[in-house]
Amino acid sequence: MIKSILPDCVVAADVFADAPEPALFPEEELAIIHADDKRRKEFGTARVCAHDALRKLGMRPSPVLPGLRGEPQWPPGVVGSITHCAGYRGAVLGVASKVTTIGIDAEPNEPLVPGILDAISLPEERESLRKLAARHPRVHWDRLLFSAKESVYKAWFPLTKRWLDFEDVLINIDPVNGNFSAWLRVTGPRVRGQRITAFSGRWVVEAGLILTAIVVPSPGRSGPPRHGVQRPAGHGRFPQASVAPLR
Repeated sequence: MIKSILPDCVVAADVFADAPEPALFPEEELAIIHADDKRRKEFGTARVCAHDALRKLGMRPSPVLPGLRGEPQWPPGVVGSITHCAGYRGAVLGVASKVTTIGIDAEPNEPLVPGILDAISLPEERESLRKLAARHPRVHWDRLLFSAKESVYKAWFPLTKRWLDFEDVLINIDPVNGNFSAWLRVTGPRVRGQRITAFSGRWVVEAGLILTAIVVPSPGRSGPPRHGVQRPAGHGRFPQASVAPLR
């Protein structure tokens, strides 16, 4: 499912149900030895997806252990991202010579718990969401905003090893083409001499799920624009929606 919003320079593996007995490496089993059943299922099936994606890259699967902030630690030369929510687990990987960073997130197409939106959004984002919700009520745009910001953080952290607050990113959702832009409100990292000031991503709503993805190609390779993009007029005031790509 997530492959529909990814470029050809990455591989993906995703499933909609947990593996009954996921085959994990001993090191991975040790990482969840004290976890409850829910966490074990999330972790185990997501690692099965990660191992499958490594095979698709032509690599032998190896343990994918969580780092200090829970981020997956990939083999040398690999970049990637993992996500899981109720009814979905997925992993997207690329080789470091072709891809700089990846961030993906999956959420149910359901409204956020009351009070969460104010905590994760900026005033101009909330204004945009009201317009989107009025015209396209089948998409829970507050949840899509949350998902986009989660994907941004997952793409940001491997480059910086620093926290990124929700209010440090301004999201502009394009409901016509299924894109979104994420403008950094803090100084972004330099990658091979180029300063990253924004990320661009894709989104899809299907089968009761919201998926978002950011893939930053390595400098010099073709791919979607990711930084140095002209800022929208009004510095973050979003255009009104027309047609939402519900796939």
